[in-house]
Amino acid sequence: MAYDKMVSQIEQVKARNGIVIAIATEGDDAIADKSDHVIWVPEAPAMLYPVLTAIPLQLLAYHLAVRRGCDVDQPRNLAKSVTVE
Repeated sequence: MAYDKMVSQIEQVKARNGIVIAIATEGDDAIADKSDHVIWVPEAPAMLYPVLTAIPLQLLAYHLAVRRGCDVDQPRNLAKSVTVE
């Protein structure tokens, strides 16, 4: 059910000329055919997918921020309660 909705959302993004970077399990050709870029994760039990996908998403966010010229060591808009004890 959720997989079908995700494929539908990818198709809607592509219909609006968007770029799709998908995270998919190895061998998922349906997602690979509809996406511009795929980050592959190994097949695993469903309870491990949040951990398996969090790491590549953090790396993607880091590299995109560096490429955009953002200072990743000085993030903006953090509340003082987070940065000051």
